[in-house]
Amino acid sequence: MNFSNTPSFISHGPRPGLRLTLAVAASVALLVGDARLGLMGPAREALSVALYPLQWLVNAPISAAQHASEFFVDQARLKQENAALKTRELQLSAKLAELTTVKNELAELKAMHALRSQRAEKSVLAEVLYTGRDPFSYKLIIDKGQNAGLVEGQPVVGDSGLIGQVTRVQPLTAEVTLVINKGQMVPVMVERTGVRAILYGYGGGVELRYLPVHADLKAGDTLVTSGIDGVYPAGLPVSRVTHVERRAGAAFLSASSLPVDGVYRQRFVLALETGANRPPVTQPQP
Repeated sequence: MNFSNTPSFISHGPRPGLRLTLAVAASVALLVGDARLGLMGPAREALSVALYPLQWLVNAPISAAQHASEFFVDQARLKQENAALKTRELQLSAKLAELTTVKNELAELKAMHALRSQRAEKSVLAEVLYTGRDPFSYKLIIDKGQNAGLVEGQPVVGDSGLIGQVTRVQPLTAEVTLVINKGQMVPVMVERTGVRAILYGYGGGVELRYLPVHADLKAGDTLVTSGIDGVYPAGLPVSRVTHVERRAGAAFLSASSLPVDGVYRQRFVLALETGANRPPVTQPQP
């Protein structure tokens, strides 16, 4: 059977005008049905599900590029913020340290003012500039000297008690030898009992020597200046006894003592005029 001359359906179908009319009518029917009855909703949902992988593949490179750009931008911003926060932290730490120092100095000045008002002797308030150059000689350099009327021999006190004695005076500064310096001697007495003794500096600390073994002394006793030498006024705290040992057959007891805290940490001191015009303690020989 020969099909080559058989006319197709398209060539013998409806006329173009009729086909246009049918297409328009079908479109209007679908529009009305979708608007009124939602006939095309399931079809659109099915089509969106079928096309979602294709949409994702098309958008994936663009989304990846956006995320990468946002990541690097966020990293740069975080680094800048972190650097700014570290700088701010350092600035605040410096300010806090400065405020702490000022607060401590103010508290010390208040304590020195209170001590100055309590003492009957005239005194000169001075600031510690630096320690002596020799680490084995415990000395301080203060910012008052002949200009403030200081003379050799004046006792120097802190807010906790006696810390030393003026041993050298310059026009604008003065040298203070601490009680813990080797060779320094301070006449003291036990505040609790009135027992007198001599407190010796041995280079970094103080100790009691030649106190009879039967003397009334125990750990916790405070040693204050006795005032019998005419250099140091009576009643200034010097040290506190930490340990007492009485050995059988020994003529003298062994006692350990710690100087007042101000010897190590004092920033401001008072030079009392009680010891003025009196010779200072003899300087130890090297």
